[in-house]
Amino acid sequence: METAGGVSLAGAGEGVEGADVKSMPESPNGLSYELLDELSALAAEKVAAGGLRLMGEGGILPELAQHLMQAALEAEMDRHLAAEAGRAGGRGSRSGGNTRNGYRSKKVMTEVGPVTVQVPRDRLGTFSPGLLPKYARRTGALDDLVLSLTAKGLTSGEIVAHLAEVYGMTTTKETVSTITDKALESMAEWRTRPLDPVYPVVFIDAVHVRIRDGHVANRPVYVAVAVTCDGYREILGLWAGDGGEGAKYWQTVLTEIRNRGVKDILMLVCDGLTALPDAVNAVWPQTVVQTCIVHLIRNSLRYTSRRDWAEVARDLKPVYTAVNEAQARQRLTEFGGKWNSRYPSITGIWERAWNEFVPFLGFPDAIRQVVYTTNAIESLNARYRRAAQACGHFPNETAALKRLYLATLALDPTGRGRQRWNNRWKSALNEFDLLFDGRLTAGRV
Repeated sequence: METAGGVSLAGAGEGVEGADVKSMPESPNGLSYELLDELSALAAEKVAAGGLRLMGEGGILPELAQHLMQAALEAEMDRHLAAEAGRAGGRGSRSGGNTRNGYRSKKVMTEVGPVTVQVPRDRLGTFSPGLLPKYARRTGALDDLVLSLTAKGLTSGEIVAHLAEVYGMTTTKETVSTITDKALESMAEWRTRPLDPVYPVVFIDAVHVRIRDGHVANRPVYVAVAVTCDGYREILGLWAGDGGEGAKYWQTVLTEIRNRGVKDILMLVCDGLTALPDAVNAVWPQTVVQTCIVHLIRNSLRYTSRRDWAEVARDLKPVYTAVNEAQARQRLTEFGGKWNSRYPSITGIWERAWNEFVPFLGFPDAIRQVVYTTNAIESLNARYRRAAQACGHFPNETAALKRLYLATLALDPTGRGRQRWNNRWKSALNEFDLLFDGRLTAGRV
């Protein structure tokens, strides 16, 4: 089978099966069977001639789109003139009415390929078509396509190449950037939207991106992911920092979250910054600050030869699965006795984070399992890093935030991940309400 534009094509002389369109259900758009018969005959004729091309230059769909758009423009002009004739008492320009005044050619980029239409003009210049507003060179569906491709991680150059290859469109990186800039307004609303009054858990972290500000440098983008009282994930926002991942800046971020309506957070999971517990308690005094176990393990493996990763991780497991602090301390001592001669830094990592690690040991198994195994912020950061690395570096922080925001919109399009998350959190949410003296329920009232 020959292919063109991603569509399988029958070669010349090959039969077309299933061409009886009368067996098909009636079109939702009201297309008659007679019209469908004519289109089927045309498709069979194209196949017999060597192949059927649907989209792009010479495709059948752009030709159909052109005719439909032209008819819609003519209908809009008829309605416009009829309305003005009713107001002015007649159509003739001498009597104060309005008339047609020729056409102007306009090339429009659509989701099926480039289309050239003849936009009707009126003598008084009051006609503004709703289908193709003045100065518009693209349809809204094409803009949605570009936004979707950007959210999937394609760069502007890759999108330009994709549109040229599949749809036969000639466009530029600047046009793609202009289209994606439409997301800036919705991003601003999303970053300042009101939040829930209480969250059982908030995960915070930073992903580093390359931004050109005089010179290209790594800059942190701070991310906060909450678990709602209904057991769903919610990304609270994205914030671009100007330096290292410092506790001082985190306090600014947390204060903004509080100002958006968050009165209480039961537990905040972070990567163990030294001054972060004080910054958190300055905003929410009752919040338990918990060092992320995954971060502790990852930091430990940074000092370990790759061939020892599996064994070191296995020997650390008894530390964070201990039943209480005393047993965890004993397991860490045993770990040091085995590995300190080769990797003395690992026990130091756990010792320095001990005060923020210990709360984990007081949680019931349902909370322990979810907080440890969910790894919510890391899976999100992996998606962000992939989107950022595709671009190399960004011209400014707004461009970086826009890219990550569009990647956020593309998360879990089917909703299956959201449902799986919710199912796993139900038992943990009940434990949270018991362990924290009803603060979870009280905050929702």
